[in-house]
Amino acid sequence: MGTMGRVAVVTGAASGMGLAIARHLAARGNRVGLVDLQGDAARRAAADLRETGATAIAAEADVTDRGAVDAALERLRAEIGPIEIMVTSAGLDSFEPFADITIESWKRVLDVNLTGTFHCLQAAVPDMLQARWGRMVTISSSSAQSGAARMAHYVASKSGVIGLTKALALELAPHGITVNTIPPGMIDTPMLRRAEAGGDIGKIDKLAPRMIPVGRAGTPEDIAATCGFLCSDEAGFITGQVIGVNGGMVL
Repeated sequence: MGTMGRVAVVTGAASGMGLAIARHLAARGNRVGLVDLQGDAARRAAADLRETGATAIAAEADVTDRGAVDAALERLRAEIGPIEIMVTSAGLDSFEPFADITIESWKRVLDVNLTGTFHCLQAAVPDMLQARWGRMVTISSSSAQSGAARMAHYVASKSGVIGLTKALALELAPHGITVNTIPPGMIDTPMLRRAEAGGDIGKIDKLAPRMIPVGRAGTPEDIAATCGFLCSDEAGFITGQVIGVNGGMVL
């Protein structure tokens, strides 16, 4: 579908939505760099992709550490080329009553979700400016649109991602770079299953049919398909947009 053989970097690529996005972009013929805090899992995922004939390499990095992000992207550039597509899927959730959120907890969630997104986009943008072509897709959250109890820090961080996306879209549009965000709804990922196991949310299989108009939880592949389109040549006139993938839960 247009996008052939570009270099795509996906953060949080070792599991869940990030992994599905990396697989999808690789299947479309892109060379993929998988960045994750879980280095071993990222390396296994990259090896699995190579088995399918894809070009894929892993880099371990904590997105809150700018030096680590820069080093990871430098390695990916050297091995597969300048970065043309950046998808920021690394994220951290947290469930705490507002009165109990410590400044440490607040900073940690903001650091991963918002500042981590900033680091990755800023580290990738020189390549795109030079190429006069680029695709940035951030993963925000439907909770930033609806609000969510016991998640004030998470919702604030993901709302920041939406604002950052819109600001960057305007600034980078003249340079051939599009910037969009996908706020996922209830997507069946390891992160969501951990929240379920911890009692932070109800039973997903019971909740989903009741809360989601289409009657099921989303899959990581639902997010990946939308992301793949936004990263394609065909999506060149779409920028600054909030593309909800949520089964109709947030309109």
